Amino acid sequence: MAKQLDYHTIREIFTRFHASEPAPKGELDHVNAYTLVVAVALSAQATDAGVNRATKELFRIADTPEKMLALGEEGVTQHIKTIGLYRNKARNVIKLSKILVEDYGGEVPNSRTALVSLPGVGRKTANVVLNMWWQYPAQAVDTHIFRVGNRSGICPGKDVDAVERAIEDNIPVDFQQHAHHWLILHGRYICKARKPMCANCIIRDLCLYEDKTL
Repeated sequence: MAKQLDYHTIREIFTRFHASEPAPKGELDHVNAYTLVVAVALSAQATDAGVNRATKELFRIADTPEKMLALGEEGVTQHIKTIGLYRNKARNVIKLSKILVEDYGGEVPNSRTALVSLPGVGRKTANVVLNMWWQYPAQAVDTHIFRVGNRSGICPGKDVDAVERAIEDNIPVDFQQHAHHWLILHGRYICKARKPMCANCIIRDLCLYEDKTL
């Protein structure tokens, strides 16, 4: 774990991220808050591309909790069976859809507590939905962010909760809205787990990672 970078270094890092991609977006396809919740819940232990392939037809016919309930668990299963843990995920999609209809009038709630009460929705999923749909600067820490944060010193922490706090505490407020997207994309395409592409990294001179590769 690298030490925490100072304010000026972090500001320069995110100034560069912003210059490279001013408004980064998540890569999960969705058409409303409900399909975003479902897509993010399905993305656990799966790639965004894989989820998008599975949900393309699913969301065409079931883009509300009412329509998803009408489709039924077996119908959902048939659409998402290419995704890991698909049976359990299909069960959770039906359960959360039922709760949304019965307790929230078919609408997706926008508090973290309400979101994490839904089956298959954890803190990370809730933070993605709050950030992407309601533009709240919530930080969804995944394996990419955890790796980048600890390698670089941007937001080091012993667990995802500590990394989330480090982002909130140390990244300047004007970069908070897109912070987790910049970090995810950097980890996914540049600061990879096995072979980080340090030669192509726009923050190489600011990063504390000791094993930089050419």
